Amino acid sequence: MKDFVKTILAATLGTLLAGVIISTFAAIVIGAIVSVASLSFSTSSTKAIKDNSVLVLPLNRPIVDRVSNNPIDLLRSLLGDEESALGLTDILRSIEHAQNDSRIAGILLTNMERAGTGIATLTEIRNALLEFRLAGKFIVSYSDHYGQKPYYLASAADKVYMNPEGLLDLHGLGASIMFYKGALDKLGVEAQVIRHGKFKSAVEPYMYDKMSAENREQILTYAGAIWSSMMGAIAEQRQVGVDKLNKAINSLQLNDAEAALSLNLIDGLRQRSEVLSELAVLSRLPEDGNPYLVGIDAYIKASTQSATAKQQLAIVYAEGEILDGGKEGDIVGKALAAELRAVRRDTSIKAVVLRVNSPGGSAMASELIWHEMKLLKEAKPLVVSMGDVAASGGYYMACPASFIFASPTTITGSIGVFGVVFNAKKLLNTKLGLTVDVASTNEHADMGSSYRPLSKPEYNFILRHVEKIYATFTQHVADGRGIPLREVDRIGEGRVWSGVDAKRLKLVDEFGGLKSAVEKAVLMANLRDYDIVELPRQKNAVAFFLENFGQVTAKLTKKSTGNILEDYEPLANLLRMNGKVQARLPYDVSME
Repeated sequence: MKDFVKTILAATLGTLLAGVIISTFAAIVIGAIVSVASLSFSTSSTKAIKDNSVLVLPLNRPIVDRVSNNPIDLLRSLLGDEESALGLTDILRSIEHAQNDSRIAGILLTNMERAGTGIATLTEIRNALLEFRLAGKFIVSYSDHYGQKPYYLASAADKVYMNPEGLLDLHGLGASIMFYKGALDKLGVEAQVIRHGKFKSAVEPYMYDKMSAENREQILTYAGAIWSSMMGAIAEQRQVGVDKLNKAINSLQLNDAEAALSLNLIDGLRQRSEVLSELAVLSRLPEDGNPYLVGIDAYIKASTQSATAKQQLAIVYAEGEILDGGKEGDIVGKALAAELRAVRRDTSIKAVVLRVNSPGGSAMASELIWHEMKLLKEAKPLVVSMGDVAASGGYYMACPASFIFASPTTITGSIGVFGVVFNAKKLLNTKLGLTVDVASTNEHADMGSSYRPLSKPEYNFILRHVEKIYATFTQHVADGRGIPLREVDRIGEGRVWSGVDAKRLKLVDEFGGLKSAVEKAVLMANLRDYDIVELPRQKNAVAFFLENFGQVTAKLTKKSTGNILEDYEPLANLLRMNGKVQARLPYDVSME
């Protein structure tokens, strides 16, 4: 009895202690959130920015289409954490505002070692920087080292400087794919693949131990187009021939800072203090003084304007994987469909831009979104802006739009579908000694179970379903883009395209970013006085924390594990979609 009482007391004390810890953590986070909110009010005054200031844009932070109200992200931003995200729309708006702001003399690009974003996103920022220079203002880039994506952005600057001991890392684009076939064989797990399209290579890591010829062909095609676009843009600004540049890269000539200087890829070798002195002179301050540097976060707050017009243009963000059910940071089919339906019925919204940054996902969820997009197009001007990737299900939802913009470096297409059912019978029986016995009312009651293989009739049943979804997908593209169905099938079959080829194949209409899409929607709706509203509307940070405390703490836990979880995320994603038909990119594309 004594031990029982001790156990009860220990359990009660533990529960109370856990409650105190959680409550304390919650209070700290909420307090910090309130501090962030009060800080944003105190720095929102435009008087805080001095004349002859230099706007600082760092590239060592992730750039997303839209910053979330997750309180952890807000805390990171407050503390200056390099992993706190910047919003693309905020950056573009700030650059445009700075172009006409008499207090801003120029822009400093810094921390260019790596880029936490895709090439198409950098292209949009790069184009905005080139427009900024047309106002007669300067852009200086400085970094200890340059990664190749950051250098692509830096090449838009008037002056590109690097530390004398730095390195310019230009080496070309490569897409690496990890293959799991050997591991699955050793485990005794069979991936039963049902797909339409020889280029629909999402399942190849579970079928082969290397790329198929078709997959290698499509990667070389779109990676080559993206690389050519990047090199052409760099060559134009730096006045160096593309052939000469590629020859230097292939022969590994860029082995030190002096080599980059001799090829005219940078303008000088400087220490940070020397660059600061030059910035002071460029902004018309004494050379021995310090330049007035304005962080991008402060400038975003200072340049934010409140809505005043009665008419609105809506930017609807569709970023992440397309899912049937939801989690933070992804696209939930029913939720986005409901958002689009509300936009269609809102008479104050006169035009819509859908910003797509998605590799696709659930075919059914993509269909739900497509249906609302079709109805929305019939009601008001609807323009799509594609980001780094708008492929498979991401293209599925986009194809009904009145007009589609993409970057030459956007990854799109992948018109195809697939399904995977895992058979772990060998693993269970021979390796673990487990057997499964089934009593069922019908012959195929346990179809798709992981403890036995599909029968031939069951395989054909799923195949017919996959073929039907593919036929629906291609018909949607044919109707939305005005392309003959046979041509859609020819350029489909799951093949991934760059924005360059997508425009040639009429899958997109024009090259351009989010700004171009907004301008097109304004023109189509004949808007004069309007405000931009960003959707879906986000809850304030305190409400987000209270509703999502579990997700917030999980995010902290994942952060503490480093990249361990991320390394196996592609495999975990495929296991979760076991048996569900997918309209998704072949793999998670990350080109460095």
